[in-house]
Amino acid sequence: QVQLVESGGGLVQAGGSLRLSCAASGRTLSITRMGWFRQAPGKEREFVAAISWSGSTTYYADSVKGRFTISRDNPKNTVYLQMNSLKPEDTGVYYCAASSYMGSWSYRDPRRTDFGSWGQGTQVTVSS
Repeated sequence: QVQLVESGGGLVQAGGSLRLSCAASGRTLSITRMGWFRQAPGKEREFVAAISWSGSTTYYADSVKGRFTISRDNPKNTVYLQMNSLKPEDTGVYYCAASSYMGSWSYRDPRRTDFGSWGQGTQVTVSS
């Protein structure tokens, strides 16, 4: 089992920045990739960003490219999501997730079903 704990959400004005953190514990040796998803009220949970466990490869949803940066600190088993130039449409609950998936994401975005462990979520609210 992998346990994930997110932190860093909050309320920010449009154009502002926030950094989310996700600390992993437990069977971290089984993790191949880590990711962030978000869910707005009344909408499905959607992919935001992901990173290989080594940190060498990153993946982003088109809606956040150029504004969000995912990174990891291996010794701390922690993944970060730096969010800049935030927009009201970025509002939602952000979930950290861990994956043991070893297939390719070259031709599609990561899917919820690729991830087996999830954090409890942290609220991000961007005011206009």
